Amino acid sequence: MSTDRDTEAAAAETPTPPAGQEPPGTPAPDAPAEAPAASDGDGAAVAPADTGPAAAGGEGAPSVPPADEDAGEDLAGKGPAGGADSGRDGGDPQDAAGGGPDAPASDGAGADGGTGGEAAQLSEAEAELAAQRYERERIARRKAERQAPVEAGGKLSGKAADLLAAVRAVEGGASAPAYFDDAPAVPRRPAPEAPAARAAEPAPQPPRPRPEAAAPAAPPAERVEAVRAVLARGGAPAELAAPAAAALGEDAAEQLAEDPWRLLAVAGVRPNQADGFARALLGPGAGPDDERRAAALTGWLLEQAALKGHTALEAPALESALAGYGVPAPAEALGRAIAEGLVLVFHEPVAEPAARAAQPADSDADAEQPVRVLVGLEGHALAEESLADGLARLTGTFTGEGAAAWDPSADGAGVGAELVRAAAAHGLVVHTGGEAARAEPLALAAAARAHGLRTCLAAHAPAPGAVTVAGLLAGAEGPDRDADGRFALDLLVVLDAPQLDVETAAALVESVPDGARLVLSGDPGVLGSAGPGRVFADVLAARVCPQVASRLPDPGPIGELVSGIGIGELNQVEAPGREVVIVPVRDAGEAVHRTVQLVAESVPRAFGIAADGVQVITPGHGGSAGTRALNAALKERLNPGPGRFGGFDPGDRVVHVPSPGRAVPARVVSADAAGLQLDVAGGRVVVPKELVESRVRHGWAVTAHQAVGGRWPAVVVVLPGDAVPALSRDWVYTAFGRAERHLSVVHGVDQALPRAVAEVLPKPRTTRLAGLLRSLAAAAQQQPE
Repeated sequence: MSTDRDTEAAAAETPTPPAGQEPPGTPAPDAPAEAPAASDGDGAAVAPADTGPAAAGGEGAPSVPPADEDAGEDLAGKGPAGGADSGRDGGDPQDAAGGGPDAPASDGAGADGGTGGEAAQLSEAEAELAAQRYERERIARRKAERQAPVEAGGKLSGKAADLLAAVRAVEGGASAPAYFDDAPAVPRRPAPEAPAARAAEPAPQPPRPRPEAAAPAAPPAERVEAVRAVLARGGAPAELAAPAAAALGEDAAEQLAEDPWRLLAVAGVRPNQADGFARALLGPGAGPDDERRAAALTGWLLEQAALKGHTALEAPALESALAGYGVPAPAEALGRAIAEGLVLVFHEPVAEPAARAAQPADSDADAEQPVRVLVGLEGHALAEESLADGLARLTGTFTGEGAAAWDPSADGAGVGAELVRAAAAHGLVVHTGGEAARAEPLALAAAARAHGLRTCLAAHAPAPGAVTVAGLLAGAEGPDRDADGRFALDLLVVLDAPQLDVETAAALVESVPDGARLVLSGDPGVLGSAGPGRVFADVLAARVCPQVASRLPDPGPIGELVSGIGIGELNQVEAPGREVVIVPVRDAGEAVHRTVQLVAESVPRAFGIAADGVQVITPGHGGSAGTRALNAALKERLNPGPGRFGGFDPGDRVVHVPSPGRAVPARVVSADAAGLQLDVAGGRVVVPKELVESRVRHGWAVTAHQAVGGRWPAVVVVLPGDAVPALSRDWVYTAFGRAERHLSVVHGVDQALPRAVAEVLPKPRTTRLAGLLRSLAAAAQQQPE
């Protein structure tokens, strides 16, 4: 690893510090701001960052939440970011500003508009200093322009006044008002004129925008008004009327009046808020021992557990949580909820079926067999059972006669040969490996197609040669369905399988026809799915199908570093090409400043990677160095603008969240009356105005959950001091593993990083899938042939 420095002397070759220790050479507070960039003469070194931290807005530091608070990252924005950038940069900030530091630093020729041979004779160091002086002057001018007072009485009106208000809101740190311009966006710079020889060619047609899937229909106005009246009686905010009417259905107002704790069905409402609402409606009789309260709390706790990945909870854990909310007899309350059918109960043997089968026939093991009692919601329970049945169906219906013939001996012993042999002989196969191992399922798909098998590759995030799982299930991508509603294919290979939640996996497996082959491939070390379940891990744990572990190591220093993290070791790695760089910081403000400089200047200059090829990853959305603060600073540097389209401008790099758990990289094109137009992998998507705030976020900086499944030429991982509670081995493994050529770590957590890698394991999830699969496999073995 290398450590970024602030002076040429400090940038000289130094030994890599021991893992977890702050590298030497931490910049002093009084280091000169215009120190020349460190370079080894051929652009192989990352330029040092300025020492002066930029002011960063602050939210509260991430913390481990109690039972009634959101845990970790915002789940609505989780999920993989997928793929590389879309190829549209939306205007380089240096071009927009009339030049910048990157231009002279790249060749030392003073190409920023100097005249005659005088500019050509500037040395590289002089050109860098001139560029930095120019940049400071430009920033000073812009600050002065912002702070200049507007004349009393105002000379602006109409859209110009609205636009000015939006600018002032953004500059003041507030959210910009929703502002959509019906007119097409003005290009940031004119397009070059076509050569005369090509003047006769017709202009290419822009991609036709396709609307995003419509949001659920809004509840009728009279239902909303009835709910609003009940909420007013209980002193609850009127803004809850529409979501409550949608969540509770036709008789929402009657339900709330009869059972005020039904308000917990609305996302974001907490038990203490529901208690206050109930006391206002029911008076002193609304006590903690009310049976309605206990029933509502039971469902709410299971919903909160699902947000953390659980499909069920052990009964003692659920009873303890109910007691924590003041329910006086939690076991009795849980029993009532089970009797009324509000939740389902399951008795799962602790020992595996194979161990039980080995018991002597005359033993009383069945009577004394230990079990664990699980409680879950009906939707998650049915999804897990459907998934288990579907996987058992694929293994049970796969026969030599019913499946497409495939002789793997003709495929040789190249990459993926072991996987090819396993898939040729079985209906369900699990494949594990790192990023390099993705070559093996690709080789499998190629071999299957060569044998005439109808083959489909599906991935959680956009990937070359693959459809997305969401697009496949929606019918927008991939093969057609047959008369029974199942895919017309012989082999389905699912990449990024750890990102499958139980409901998505159940729908996918149900769509695979009898006799077809299913291969689940992924890296078990990455972060798990955004939704409930641990499908990939449960199938591995059940051991009901062949498992092929790839032997392909991830190459280079980054691969070596990530492989060590996977086994709990933060090792020192040799990085002669500065593939891994440590950037020590003292506080969150400096972390934001250094991150912006790495993305906008240092990495592009040292490695020739454009800013659009650099992805910033940080633990959370909030905090003084979370995605919100980082995206605000990166937008100011890379694509400044007033946020004229609901907080966005043409050229903004964003992530589109069409559904919880999915984050698709995109770029803003323009907006009109229909909504915000995005460029998504070369296609156009229109996000309606009313959905922009909840489904589109700036994407220069993302969380690791949003980034999983994608890779970028360069990655900057930001670890401010307040990020320590969010760090774990799987988080670090995922974030560091997104880099292909270069990884910069903006390091402000000191010893917390090696401690997280060594000691903080992924949070366990309570699920039933592994037990269901084992039971089905044991039952199938006991059936006579």
